[in-house]
Amino acid sequence: MKKIRLGRTELMVTRTAFGALPVQRRSKEDGARLLRMAYEAGINFFDTANAYTDSEEKIGMGLSDVRENIIIATKSGGSDYETVKRHIEMSLERMRTDYIDLFQFHNPAELPNPQDPAGPYAAALEAKKKGYIRHIGITNHRLRVAHEAIESGSFETLQFPFSYLAGEQEMELVRKCREHDMGFIAMKGLAGGLLTNVTLCRAFMNQFDNVVPIWGIQFEEQLRQWIEAEEAEPSMTPELIEEMERERRELAGSFCRGCGYCLPCPAGIEIFTMARLDMLLTRSPWRQYMTDDFHKKAMKMADCVHCRACASRCPYGLDTPKLIEYNLANYERFYTEHLDQI
Repeated sequence: MKKIRLGRTELMVTRTAFGALPVQRRSKEDGARLLRMAYEAGINFFDTANAYTDSEEKIGMGLSDVRENIIIATKSGGSDYETVKRHIEMSLERMRTDYIDLFQFHNPAELPNPQDPAGPYAAALEAKKKGYIRHIGITNHRLRVAHEAIESGSFETLQFPFSYLAGEQEMELVRKCREHDMGFIAMKGLAGGLLTNVTLCRAFMNQFDNVVPIWGIQFEEQLRQWIEAEEAEPSMTPELIEEMERERRELAGSFCRGCGYCLPCPAGIEIFTMARLDMLLTRSPWRQYMTDDFHKKAMKMADCVHCRACASRCPYGLDTPKLIEYNLANYERFYTEHLDQI
């Protein structure tokens, strides 16, 4: 499997990287087995986070015996020295490793200050001196913080949402990272599950020689699709370009990316699903949204009290209560129209 250089880290990572957030939904044995399958297929770059429940443990179970052959990236959302220090120690223990190749600050609202001796960056620096981590990066959903991170020179990689729905603002980040020799790791390459054409998604990413996409993989079939797409090395054909432009017209703009930073919701609404439910209903098999359990979960949208806490946390500035109201009406209509087809 082809590898590319991850900016000035000099790490050579496979162009197809394994996003290990979804494996937390598998049993420990199944998750570890899936990770091992990815390794045996040629993937050497695995991205996880301290916050992804038992994802790190599954990496330890499935890959610790081949540790020298893989590159692991993990994250901490800690905002102070002690929390980040504790998270790094926990990650090392969970993944059964002596070092982390790439440690990333997990979507901070403000850039960590390298000069603050009691701040989170100081903990990362100390861990680097001890050999616990080898490189320091950052993930984010905010353009302002992303630009500050690039310009600061304090981070070797940036992880940011990037798909073929990206606009000029995201393209500028990719160009800027190249200019600063900073690795660009693309998350949300499927726009939170809204994009389904694997060939098109892979062909789009292949246009950028400094972009490493991480694909969230939960099932063996998903792994197979990405391996086949990598082997095919697709390029942007006129047909794919036409489909991309059609998708952009339909989806680009104020749609929920499903990042989940709007949570928690005081009414218990799963906002990152419900705020884009109308698109999910038309772009994926609809029967999964007709079960009694899902219907009960969807109808919690009616409990929204419009406190706007979710909107205040949305990194994309979406009016999430308005999206919830819109999707509730659409779902009720869809459910009624399709009930007799179950």
